[in-house]
Order: sequence, then structure tokens, then C-alpha cells
Amino acid sequence: MFDKILIANRGEIACRIIKTARKMGIKTVAVYSDADRDAVHVAMADEAVHIGPAPAAQSYLLIDRIIDACKRTGAQAVHPGYGFLSEREAFPKALAEAGIVFIGPNPGAIAAMGDKIESKKAAAAAKVSTVPGFLGVIESPEHAVKIADEIGYPVMIKASAGGGGKGMRIAESADEVAEGFARAKSEASSSFGDDRVFVEKFITDPRHIEIQVIGDKHGNVIYLGERECSIQRRNQKVIEEAPSPLLDEETRRKMGEQAVALAKAVNYDSAGTVEFVAGQDKSFYFLEMNTRLQVEHPVTEMITGLDLVELMIRVAAGETLPLTQDEVKLDGWAVESRVYAEDPTRNFLPSIGRLTVYQPPEEGPLGGAIVRNDTGVEEGGEIAIHYDPMIAKLVTWAPTRLEAIEAQATALDAFAIDGIRHNIPFLATLMAHPRWREGRLSTGFIKEEFPEGFSAPAPEGQVARRLAAVAAAIDHKLNIRKRGISGQMRDPSLLTFQRERVVVLSGQRFNVTVETQDDDLLVTFDDGTATAVRSDWRPGDPVWSGTVAGAPVAIQVRPLLNGVFLQHAGAAAEARVFTRREAELADLMPVKENAGSGKQLLCPMPGLVKQIMVAEGQEVKNGEPLAIVEAMKMENVLRAERDGTVSKIAAKEGDSLAVDAVILEFA
Repeated sequence: MFDKILIANRGEIACRIIKTARKMGIKTVAVYSDADRDAVHVAMADEAVHIGPAPAAQSYLLIDRIIDACKRTGAQAVHPGYGFLSEREAFPKALAEAGIVFIGPNPGAIAAMGDKIESKKAAAAAKVSTVPGFLGVIESPEHAVKIADEIGYPVMIKASAGGGGKGMRIAESADEVAEGFARAKSEASSSFGDDRVFVEKFITDPRHIEIQVIGDKHGNVIYLGERECSIQRRNQKVIEEAPSPLLDEETRRKMGEQAVALAKAVNYDSAGTVEFVAGQDKSFYFLEMNTRLQVEHPVTEMITGLDLVELMIRVAAGETLPLTQDEVKLDGWAVESRVYAEDPTRNFLPSIGRLTVYQPPEEGPLGGAIVRNDTGVEEGGEIAIHYDPMIAKLVTWAPTRLEAIEAQATALDAFAIDGIRHNIPFLATLMAHPRWREGRLSTGFIKEEFPEGFSAPAPEGQVARRLAAVAAAIDHKLNIRKRGISGQMRDPSLLTFQRERVVVLSGQRFNVTVETQDDDLLVTFDDGTATAVRSDWRPGDPVWSGTVAGAPVAIQVRPLLNGVFLQHAGAAAEARVFTRREAELADLMPVKENAGSGKQLLCPMPGLVKQIMVAEGQEVKNGEPLAIVEAMKMENVLRAERDGTVSKIAAKEGDSLAVDAVILEFA
């Protein structure tokens, strides 16, 4: 076994690998760029080596820097994590020449499966079901349109060397194929250094289901069940679960056996994932094979009880797999939410900045469930523009799917992040969505269920009453605090608290009576319903944790002028609590309208201007592309929201812009 390994990665996955290495008694070496000098993975590792400037192309993607770090520290092996060099055939070859072990598959397997075009040919040869498509390299937009016309719409344009949703576009028409071809080639070139793309038939209403495989260097390969990853946006996974609510034992066995057949055909000898697109009728077709550890591997670990990183290290050291296919047992259900630094209310555009608040839920038992949080950040850390926007992976396990979903919803409510925009409100909304809870999934789920984009819904029903009760309890706590302020003109003992209150919750009004009862605060509504509220919450805490009517509840709390912003169970509301007289006066206050910005194109996120597509004086139509801004490795096309004439261009290609910076103006 190795004495010391180097992790050629950063962030969450580097921290994840270090945890397993510690458990195995193996020392670790971290590498870091200028941007990651103070990162969590650097502090966690036994040693750390600086490898270059912030851009990945000048640090994490430089093979010679990684090898030099190994030689300087005496690391015997390298774990690549995912992304960066994890699927570059040249990386394990260079390591082998330097006498360093690659904790991953052999270069031949990476070459065979890393190229999507070649992998489909290999899959067909191994008698694995494949999607109809054109497997040759496409040279021009015209060629792409011709192929798409022959295959039939919709089609998927994909980078041959792609991954993580980059270099991938769905096209419904010839025009979309031409534009998607250009964007896919550009993203593929900048992300992977390989601009080859291909076209295949896009399966309507598909589900994304993948099989985890693990092989050793002695010819043994087994599969560890499946993961469903159908909840995606921009072809990037958002929520994963294991097992899939679609599959039965027979379909699982067929998919698993095909995945193993493909892995054996290329002499696969590490952890890998065979991805399938599945129809609602349980038909399935090979999509691609990822020759690395997947982001979503924790859900498989939770239902199998296996540590995939440990298995990868052991098979890389030459050990035989410790179990056979018959010994693989699936227990319970696991759900993973990817917590991203992005603004779901602005079409999920990336957000960068400092984490002024980062308080994840407590890991470990939660009733009959288990909570796990894989992360690589800490409070006070910075989310930089150079890398993937992932903050954490929140995972819950429970005996059943609905119990795992309920645990996930509770954990999301207790996850406090501030300083940047993030997608926790969206994830919490998904957990409450009836279609998700019923398991009626497809890769079009988000587009179909949120066609106008996302905005946190106003609370309704019991959720609204729960928030109203907590708002009244918070107001009561704040009033008690105010009574204790020294130097007041009247003695606090002479002040009386008015029991009758009005809670205004995003336009909804609740007349309540508030009184103390033992350790509880009793909030009684107009209909006579009395709700007992109990909590140790203190002013300034970002999460209110306690019980409402005896049930445990976590609610996000942010201060507002004369009120608080509350978020819970996917709903959000501004809450203000008044005396009855104050409520009457508040109704008389005029409402301030927000000024519009319809005459400007603003940069929706911090990013790099890749292209200005119009000129001053040019007339543009609604929907016409105006500019392309790149952020966190994704290119975003900004379009006109109405007809108009460009009067001034305020930015140029190559500019780095802040959020809401003016790109151009309209007459």
C-alpha cells in the first residue's frame, strides 16, 4: 500500500479524497493555484505544493507541474479526482514514465472511453444498446445541419471530449443546430482543448440513469447498482439519487451486465460510470462512459456501504476487489443535492464572492436518516470565477425514498449561506415538488416545471401558518431584547407587551395572539388554533431551529428593515409583525416601485466578455443574440428582450465585468 499520495485536484473532491486517505493511514499532498492558497483542501493535507496562477490551464492542467510536485514530496501515487486531468490519457502515461502510480484506469481504457465517438463504437462492438447518431467528426455548421436533418429533430450536439454539461447543446431546428455547433465547439476547445463534436438523436422525455462499475488489475469487474440523475439544467446534474425509482430488478441487472461487458471489453481496472439514456418504458441506450470518479458517487456509497475512493486506491495498489457481484447489496435510498454558487432567479447564472455565512447542517443521524455534507469551502472563503461553482454536495440516506427526500428537505432548510447567491431555495422547492416526490422524472423536468424560470413561491397553507407563528416568536424575542437596553426613559418593568399582533407575510395577514406558556410561546390564530413554538434561537442566528406544534423545524432567517426574511420548505416571504394600530398605519404607506433597466443590457453575472455581436446604430429584434459572456467555464448568450436600436456599446471583447455592469445601451 502507498505511504503518500498526491491529489491533483481542488475543492470538495480533494477534501473527500483526503478524508479516505487519512482513514487508511496514508499521508496526502495537496496542490494549489494562486486562487486556492488559503483553500480548505490545502489546510487538510499533510503537505501542499503551489503549482501556478489561478487559471486552470496555467496550474491544475499542467502535467509537468503535478509530476514535479510528486517528486518534491515523495508521493508514490496520484488521485486525479474528477475534471481537470482525470480523463486525459496523457496524464497516466506521463506518471508511469516517472514511476508514479495513477489511481484510476489504465491509459488504454481512458483512450477507448474518453472519446465519445470511439466509445460508442466500442459499446456497439460489446453489444451494448446505443443511440442512433453520426459518429464521425463534424467539420462545419452546414455539415451538422445536414446530419441533423437526416437523423430527425431534436438532436444533441456533443463535444467528443466533453463532460459536466460543457460543449453540449440540444437543437430543435436547423438554426439551433448551426448556433449550437459553434457554441459547443468553442466551449469544448476552451474547456478540454479538443473542439471535435458529434450529433446524435435526442431521446424525447428521457431519463438519465448510470451504472457504477469498479474493476481491478486481475480482470474482475462488478457493478454497484444505478444512480438516477435526471434532474438537470443546461445538461448539468442538479439532484441525483440511488437507486432509480424507474428500474426494476430485471432492468437493473440488464443495465449492470451491459456496463460490465463494456468495462471488460476495454480492460477497465478502476472506478468508472457507464451512463445510459432511458425511456419511460425502461428501454435504455449507452450514452458515454466516464473513466473517473463521478461527482455523485456518494449516493452509491450510502446505499452500498462501500468507500469508492478506498476501492480505487486499493486496486491501484494491485489488490483484488474485496467482494463479488453476488455480495453487492443495496440498502435504503440516498438523495444528493448539488449546492451551487449561482442565482436561480436569474437563470442560474454564476455568482462569485466571499462566503460571509457558511453553516451547513450537522452531519450524522437525523431521526431515522443520515446526513452527509461533502464540501471544500468554509466561512470566510471566496468563490472564485476560475473554477466550477460547486459549494457542497448535501446527501441524505433513509430506509425509503420519501424519507430520504424529507431528510434532504430538512437539511436544506438548515443550510445557511450568505455573501453570494446560491441555489438552496431552488433545491428546497424541488424537494417539495409533487412530480419529483412521485418519481415521475425526465431530463426535461426543470424546463417543463419552471418554464418561466425560478422564483421562490410565497408560502401557502400550513407552511404559511408555520412561518407566521415563527415570525411572531422572533418578534417577541426581539421585543424582550429591546426591553433590556440600558438608559431607557421608562423602567422596563413598566412596559407592557401587546398580546394582539398582526403578522404580514408577503401580503398575507394573520391576526394572532402571543403569550408565554412554560417554556413555549403560544401563538393563537383568529380561528382559535393555538400553535406552541419553542426554540433557542438568538438574534443574529441565520437559522431558526426549534419545534412548531411539536414538530422539528428549521427556517432561514435574514434581517430586514422592520422585519425578517424567512425561507422554509421552498417558500420565501418577507415577514413584518405589527400591533393592530401599527398595521392600520402601515396600510396607508405608499408602495415604492422599482425603476426598470429596459434601456440597458446588463451583465447578469461576473464574467469575461467573449464576443459583442452587434454594432452601434444596429437595429435588433426580440430574442436576437447581443453578446456572449463566459463565467465558470460556461458561455452564456445574452439576447435582446425587446425590439430596439443599439445606441452605445460600453464594453469590449476581453473585458472582465462585474454583475450588473452595462454592456450596451438602447436608444
